[in-house]
Amino acid sequence: MKRLIPLVLLLLLFFCGCSEESAESEMNYQQITQEEAKRMMDQGDVLVLDVRQAHEYESGHIPNAVLLTLQTIDAETASAVIPAKDTTLLVYCRSGNRSKTASALLAELGYEHIYEFGGINSWPYEIEQ
Repeated sequence: MKRLIPLVLLLLLFFCGCSEESAESEMNYQQITQEEAKRMMDQGDVLVLDVRQAHEYESGHIPNAVLLTLQTIDAETASAVIPAKDTTLLVYCRSGNRSKTASALLAELGYEHIYEFGGINSWPYEIEQ
């Protein structure tokens, strides 16, 4: 019986897919670097989403970013800001936590091209007020 327990645990880990790799493959958005996000912005045809609170956005945001606060994201608010589900979205917040949550929510709502790039607190490029 004692020999069976390690085998059962090993089988559970194998069949449950509890590895970090499988967790990443289940994400419906892609995490990219800020450098990659900046390149995509410079190439155009992207929508930059700031998911912070309004007062945070007003204190400084990435140029051309649109505010869609995390707390308000649902089918109605998302479609008002992002009518096409195939729009390329670049999502950020202050530190990267809210943008991950927002990206997952947007993916659940059916948006297809979501790129999360962290927070403005480490953004090395231009910020506008």
